[in-house]
Amino acid sequence: MLAFLNCEHINKLLDKLDLINHSFDKCINLDKVKKAIFYVKKYHGNQKRDTGEPYYMHPLEVALMVADYSFKTDTIITAILHDTIEDTTLTKEKIAIEFNDNIAEQVLALTRNRGGKKTSSMKMIQTLVN
Repeated sequence: MLAFLNCEHINKLLDKLDLINHSFDKCINLDKVKKAIFYVKKYHGNQKRDTGEPYYMHPLEVALMVADYSFKTDTIITAILHDTIEDTTLTKEKIAIEFNDNIAEQVLALTRNRGGKKTSSMKMIQTLVN
């Protein structure tokens, strides 16, 4: 059932979030994070990066970086879903239904500008944690 979680990048992220929960007495909702991981894998599907690795690995790496600065479930989920509106068929409306309006708005805010410029990882982290 949870076979989609069998991946080194996913395990690394979930282990880090679990450690944060235990070490800092935080309450990052791992079930909601797992749901976001399911969605990012589902919607990015077989997309590949220029390196040939699955595209969904990039959002997981971003979420790992964001977790260094924010212990909020919504922020971690936004990092995981940040490319879905621009690169997949997942919509803001579907994100709002499946997660919440706040996450949907944050994902939309991080969507590539109409000029095609990507947001840098550091700018994204600053946007998410402020």
